[in-house]
Amino acid sequence: MAFLGGKGSLSALQQYMVVTGAYWAFTLSDGALRMLVVFHFHQLGYSTLEIAGLFLFYEFFGILTNLYGGWLGARFGLRLTLWAGMALQIGALLVLVPVSASWPKLVSVVYVMAAQAISGIAKDLSKMSAKSAIKTVVASSQAPSPGEGGGTKGEHQLFQWVAVLTGSKNALKGLGFFAGGLLLAAFGFGGSVAILAALLAVALLATINLPADIGKMKQKPAFTELFCKSEAINRLSVARFFLFGARDVWFVVALPVFLEAVLGWHFWEVGGFMGLWVIGYGMVQASAPSLRRSWGQTAPPGPGAVQFWSALLTAIPALIAIALWRQVGHPGVAIVVGLTAFAIVFAMNSSIHSYLILAYTDADSVSLNVGFYYMANAGGRLLGTLLSGWVYLHGGMQACLWVSALLVGLSWLSSLRLPPLAGATQIGLPGLQA
Repeated sequence: MAFLGGKGSLSALQQYMVVTGAYWAFTLSDGALRMLVVFHFHQLGYSTLEIAGLFLFYEFFGILTNLYGGWLGARFGLRLTLWAGMALQIGALLVLVPVSASWPKLVSVVYVMAAQAISGIAKDLSKMSAKSAIKTVVASSQAPSPGEGGGTKGEHQLFQWVAVLTGSKNALKGLGFFAGGLLLAAFGFGGSVAILAALLAVALLATINLPADIGKMKQKPAFTELFCKSEAINRLSVARFFLFGARDVWFVVALPVFLEAVLGWHFWEVGGFMGLWVIGYGMVQASAPSLRRSWGQTAPPGPGAVQFWSALLTAIPALIAIALWRQVGHPGVAIVVGLTAFAIVFAMNSSIHSYLILAYTDADSVSLNVGFYYMANAGGRLLGTLLSGWVYLHGGMQACLWVSALLVGLSWLSSLRLPPLAGATQIGLPGLQA
């Protein structure tokens, strides 16, 4: 195989394929691990708030990792941060192998939270590395010729490649949810995490030939450059914070517990539904450029697209909450249909977000800016995770959905002052149009 021990430098397309493949493997393990933890500890009688607490360090350390990981990637290269992320995830999985139902609750909680902290660091190192690498790869192969419908060929390629990576990643995460449920039923908790660790170790070997300097800044960034000074990226980061808080406030703990405890679904059915939801969400993300072209939108998207999709998304969780409150039909139908609509609109919004963060920055400082942006993303997930357990415990699924609508509304408000791409920031790509 060319990627394993072959001589010579990899082409831009080969680098993209290696990074994407590694990120796929990581995402599969991450999705499966999340579902394993939720189901295993729910079976042991943990409350939704206690289960949410198990992910506290996962999200908290993700915030720190995105901030410092971007600086590390800019200083030492993205290959190193990708390797570190995958190796840490293997370690986190292996640490969880001996977890037993016979352990005292306090010991289990502290132990799993520590393992989840390692996994949170691993997840965001890998994500920052993979998404930053795309900008570097596209920049190295950018053609100056104009693309169809406005924007350069490189800008269209950037939107397409970002959409494919982000969408396929989420599809694999959904498959991971489904795999987590099946693994738990077939092999138990310890056996399942051991299998995931072995599969991820194979994927790590496939990254051995990535260039050592991919993503490395020509001038070593100072530690004081951790915080982004771009108005566009700061505003987009705030919008991202609220957007992902709005998703996780019902998705992380409230939804699987609601489906199992209230609607009486089996674990494999819950895992299957959540897996299909994320797979469908990922497919829409990957298809975002094609969908926009089918609607006559041939130019790369600008801030107005984020504002439109955020405004539309605000109404969906509110309508689901009203349907549950008014008992319109079976609650399972309201949840499935409503969350399908949420997935489609959220996917379009998230895909454009992922493009804009790269369009607002340049290849040299991409890991710093992407790290800062995904720090906000991790912060939103942390907020949503904590609220998912607490709000569901005190108000049920309806309350989680109302909070989701509120957070999406705040994301929309945050996006209203996003500057146009052309001239939005001194380090932006020249020639981008809104």
